[in-house]
Amino acid sequence: MLDRFNELEPYSLEKADKRSLLFHELKELTDFHRINCPQYRNVLSTLNYDSDHCNELEDIPFLPVRLFKNLDLKSIPEDEVFKIMTSSGTGGSPSRIFLNRDNAILQQKILLKLLGNYIGKKRLPMLVIDSPEVIRNRSLFPARGATIIGLEFAAKKMIFALDENMELNDEVVSDFLEKYGNSDFVIFGFTFMVWKHLYDPLESHRIRHDFSNGTLITGGGWKKLESQKVSPETFKSRGREICGIRRFMDHYGMAEQSGSIYIECECGHLHASIYSDIITRDPITFSPCKIGEPGIIQVVSVLPHSYPGHSLLTEDMGIVLGEDDCPCGRKGKYVKILGRIKSAELRGCSDTYANQFK
Repeated sequence: MLDRFNELEPYSLEKADKRSLLFHELKELTDFHRINCPQYRNVLSTLNYDSDHCNELEDIPFLPVRLFKNLDLKSIPEDEVFKIMTSSGTGGSPSRIFLNRDNAILQQKILLKLLGNYIGKKRLPMLVIDSPEVIRNRSLFPARGATIIGLEFAAKKMIFALDENMELNDEVVSDFLEKYGNSDFVIFGFTFMVWKHLYDPLESHRIRHDFSNGTLITGGGWKKLESQKVSPETFKSRGREICGIRRFMDHYGMAEQSGSIYIECECGHLHASIYSDIITRDPITFSPCKIGEPGIIQVVSVLPHSYPGHSLLTEDMGIVLGEDDCPCGRKGKYVKILGRIKSAELRGCSDTYANQFK
């Protein structure tokens, strides 16, 4: 059924058509994973799940995202495992996500398609605010490295701005801007790392570079910045002042549903594509919330085929702000992330790294 999705632009379906496509694909995935993943089958049995009584999107059963920290959930034979992705987290074991080659390629393909809707289909030079050390092990690596490797396919050239000691290499940055700074390029970094390892050293050393032709793509790391009273508006304002950055693109996503990211549009809203959706649920009753009501975020995605990660209850709170009516013109739900549920584990890629800095 993914062929039907791939014929469409990623933000082109209105509510009724998208719900119909998503529901049928997710219901098929639920049955597929029940057959092929014994642990998932046990969960559905405990929930008394009956596919005959699953009639709409909200009826698709969900797994708590933390379950991936305790169980190795996969719907493929061991000899098909191509890549194991690990999530970030400060406590306990990280989540382990098992991908076969086809699923890894699918995730990369959709990620490129989503990004292309925002920055164009042409591959651009990318300056990464991180150290190349983060991607040394390509078979088993943290979510931070996995995100960067996923973006590598979208880059004409990928250059790392930090050295092995996580210090800004100004010579590398200057060389990058001399070669690519006169036309469109991408800067990628997790928010706290951009704040600490790009903004801070440039400001403290009074270095001024012209990043005005760049689009800064960020994600994660807000918990540490919020504890320092840094709002998204302050983050962008400082980027404009120090670097001359004019275009900012945050995103929300997780290793457990890699490829299904929710990207910030020109209006500052995070958008669900035709491949995924967000349902917010009441923290007490778990019933779906209405538009404008805060709730626990459930994420669904048609991409996880090698493991049962197609419907997950996260540990984040959010609000669905609207659907099909964002001024940017993209169809689908657009949302605001409110932050972690109180006492939930700190687990974002950049938040986990930022926790080293007290």
